[in-house]
Amino acid sequence: MDEPVSRIAVILFNLGGPDAPQAVEPFLRNLFADPAILRVPGFVRRFLAPFIARRRAPTAQAIYAKVGGRSPILPQTEAQAAALDAALAARSSADTFRSFIAMRYWHPFSAETAAAVKAYAPDRIVLLPLYPQMSTATSESSVIDWRRSAQAAGLDVPTQVVCCYPTHDGLVTAAATLIRRAYEPVAVKGPVRLLFTAHGLPEKVIRAGDPYQWQVERTAQSIVDRLAIADLDWTVCYQSRVGPLKWIDPSTDSEIRRAGSDGRSIVLFPIAFVSEHSETLVELDIEYRELAHQVGVRDYQRVATVGVEAAFINGLADLVVHVVADPTRAISNDGGIQACSAEFRTCPRQAGSAAATLWTAARAR
Repeated sequence: MDEPVSRIAVILFNLGGPDAPQAVEPFLRNLFADPAILRVPGFVRRFLAPFIARRRAPTAQAIYAKVGGRSPILPQTEAQAAALDAALAARSSADTFRSFIAMRYWHPFSAETAAAVKAYAPDRIVLLPLYPQMSTATSESSVIDWRRSAQAAGLDVPTQVVCCYPTHDGLVTAAATLIRRAYEPVAVKGPVRLLFTAHGLPEKVIRAGDPYQWQVERTAQSIVDRLAIADLDWTVCYQSRVGPLKWIDPSTDSEIRRAGSDGRSIVLFPIAFVSEHSETLVELDIEYRELAHQVGVRDYQRVATVGVEAAFINGLADLVVHVVADPTRAISNDGGIQACSAEFRTCPRQAGSAAATLWTAARAR
């Protein structure tokens, strides 16, 4: 007799983005209301979040106006979800998979998605952040938000989490393919510096034990090893700084200036983003391109995000299949990192840690 087919819901987490100019301020308000983003006491945050959102909304609206007045992140994530479903369908006849999208700061919110998942009536749930590198500000925030929404919806379904995949072969292969395609035509003209740019974080977040920066650097090294370009000139840098706090270095703009003074062309790859949005389409493609021109960079080539590259989507499918194969595994990763070292206290793979307890509690049962 054939084994019964299991229905598995795959929840893709991402940041989200405003879908119209009038959505910019409430999107920002949701962002700054997150304790993982604005790390101040709750009563202070309740006052500050709407205040900061109002102050920043005009600038943010001008940014989104440059990309049509709305973020492209949802349609791009929908394309990734469709591609992932196709890849999973090709892998398994014993299970059926359906991907759902849960955005953190704009529609579809986790509460909306949890209701849709309950209607689907899955046997199991896999939480899959579209953040290759784990951070308390992204993956963990989404997992906590999902836990609240699932409990409110009465979702009593065994749930597993893929916490991170910074060195997974699918991610690395897709990135190396895209980089090589951009790098080789520039390299024949003269010296080039490859910049891996990631969204930054305040230094105090890293000092508190967040593994994000270490994982970004692991991703970069894995891609460089895969490229195997002799004497490759490369560095990791961080963008999108806001506020008065000291953020992790070096900054992307300082590295662009350094490349100009060193007489290097630039090939720039957004290493922590898997889809296009304002940080890539405006900050990288417009603002940093203009800066590169101003400081004398001869050639500035921005590499596309991995998006729906086959290697990346197949890699995500492999991650889902891997965690589904072991129902006892509450938290999984790409296999390349068993657990972050002890200094990274927020790593959920550290047995017995507060982070492990928190992430395991995200299981619905």
